Amino acid sequence: MSASVAWIMIAPVKALALESLDEVELSEGGPVGDRRFFLVDETGRLVNNKGLGILQQVRPVYDDESHTLELLLPGGESVSGRVSLGDAIDTAFWGITLPARLVVGPWSEALSALTGKPLRLVDAGRPAVDRGRGGAASLISTASLAVLAEELGVDEVDGRRFRMQFGIDGVPAHAEDDWLRRRVRLGEAIVVPIGHVGRCAVTTQNPDTGRPDLDTLKALARYRDVLETTEPLPFGVHATVARPGLVRVGDSVELLSEPGSAQFAEPGS
Repeated sequence: MSASVAWIMIAPVKALALESLDEVELSEGGPVGDRRFFLVDETGRLVNNKGLGILQQVRPVYDDESHTLELLLPGGESVSGRVSLGDAIDTAFWGITLPARLVVGPWSEALSALTGKPLRLVDAGRPAVDRGRGGAASLISTASLAVLAEELGVDEVDGRRFRMQFGIDGVPAHAEDDWLRRRVRLGEAIVVPIGHVGRCAVTTQNPDTGRPDLDTLKALARYRDVLETTEPLPFGVHATVARPGLVRVGDSVELLSEPGSAQFAEPGS
């Protein structure tokens, strides 16, 4: 059994619902269309869905060719229009200053009314990932999710909780921990994992409702906190993109341990 891409998920608007794709162009900055838009408060500080889980109930649909954005709200209403950009703004984005542009249109008002918080939608003009280009791609194995489900005593754990871009089938649980600083081929692209993804309370939220319903952090602390990792409560890895390219669901995944490539062996072999 060879390793393959199990899923591809992006968030056209950071913190809102994820979009599942059959294929994506993986650029040096990340999957094209991922996290192009994000939300800030009245001071320009990044807003995520921690404490605002209802944002996960909003499904964004963005068409890059027509520059139109539609937000499907929990009550069944939709807010849509052509995106136009307003004033430049320096946003406070996880400890760095990230230049962006305010998005002119009905979306900020709709999201502010939904959450009861003054929110502004901004356009980064490129994927606004949490760790810069070091977090351009994120990977988690489906076997890791299965082990976490066992720890939690549930049948399965929805991978959307962890908002990872690429799920990987056909490798042992937490095999991705051993990929740091090694080249990994995903379809036509090559990535280099450089760190573990530490987890926060967002992962406790049900991705459909945004309400906390699984104590993922307690489970990770119980069986993952003893590891030597780059971030606490690790689950999955983040990577730079060494070679951009098209990635499709079902594409093979190869570990390039030296010049040339070596297919993953069958788990347990």
